[in-house]
Amino acid sequence: MTINWQSKGIWILKLLAAFIMLQTLWFKFTGAEESVYIFSSLGMEPWGRIGTGVFELIASALILFPRTTVIGAGLGAGLMSGALFFHLTKLGISIKGDGGQLFVYALLVLLSCLLLLIIKRKEVVAFINQLF
Repeated sequence: MTINWQSKGIWILKLLAAFIMLQTLWFKFTGAEESVYIFSSLGMEPWGRIGTGVFELIASALILFPRTTVIGAGLGAGLMSGALFFHLTKLGISIKGDGGQLFVYALLVLLSCLLLLIIKRKEVVAFINQLF
């Protein structure tokens, strides 16, 4: 029996990205203190918090379905690029004493999504060609 390591690796990346994004939804949608603080600091409370949560939910679902993985990975990479940008420019790495945990989560999701896009680059090119 042969083990398809590429397939297993892809699923690990997909599950990691989706799990982290889905896990943070609870905090965004319930108005947890940390989430309200973050988006208030950015001048985007409450719509930025709720909107980001909705897009992270969509990205997570798209990543998990093989036919839409590249769309979800692209969306996830974009969302996490924004999160990291704000961490590095306005919020700081550590937020409310979290030791940089949210920063690391955003970095892990970004790396997972970028690796998925690299691995599935033929699908990315095909998708882009469909658009134009």
